[in-house]
Amino acid sequence: PIAGSMMLAAVLLKLGGYGIIRMTPTNTLTPLIYPTIAMTMWGIIMTGLTCLRKTDLKALIAYSSVGHMGLVISATLIQTPWSTSGAMILMVAHGLTSSMLFCLANMLYERTNTRMLITMRGMQKAMPLMTTYWLIANLTNLALPPTINLIGEIQIMTTLFNWSPLTIMMSTMGTVITAIYSLQMFMTSQQGHLTKDSKEVYPTQTRELLIMILHALPILLLTLNSELIH
Repeated sequence: PIAGSMMLAAVLLKLGGYGIIRMTPTNTLTPLIYPTIAMTMWGIIMTGLTCLRKTDLKALIAYSSVGHMGLVISATLIQTPWSTSGAMILMVAHGLTSSMLFCLANMLYERTNTRMLITMRGMQKAMPLMTTYWLIANLTNLALPPTINLIGEIQIMTTLFNWSPLTIMMSTMGTVITAIYSLQMFMTSQQGHLTKDSKEVYPTQTRELLIMILHALPILLLTLNSELIH
């Protein structure tokens, strides 16, 4: 259910991240940090490549969450104030962005009865206002400056580079792949010609716009003043 997906992305994933932050300082198995961070870096790239070939919109957003949380895990394992701060910022930003994307995907599913990206094309002509929120969600997902997502990712990538310069290649590759599939998701679902089944799509409702505003407004406020998280 969409409510479960939104709660999972916005709250439950962040409870896991909080648990890692609290439990990592008590960990005495320091040598295990090195292979774990290597696995998270590799996981970011693999989930990104998986997203590039996904045709199921909801699965694409779910895999995107896995990639972003890989950055959070690697930052929390380093155990520096800068990395922990970056992990906290990215978790808050991702909770809003991923929940917004899941909600937008469900709005399209309610109108088209399918989650296949190719059958959702041309939605900009049917719901132009909702396309604006799709653009906001995708741009924040790919960490466009000066969004709060970028601040968190920059902090994490900086601490990873200070910890090991080799990580910059993998984290940068993951960031580029994230930008590619985020733009691909937006272009495929919003641009192009409407399909035959989508020409009778009903317009955006007030409750849907309210949900989108409740997601976009905190993102805007945190972008203008990231110190609100602390």
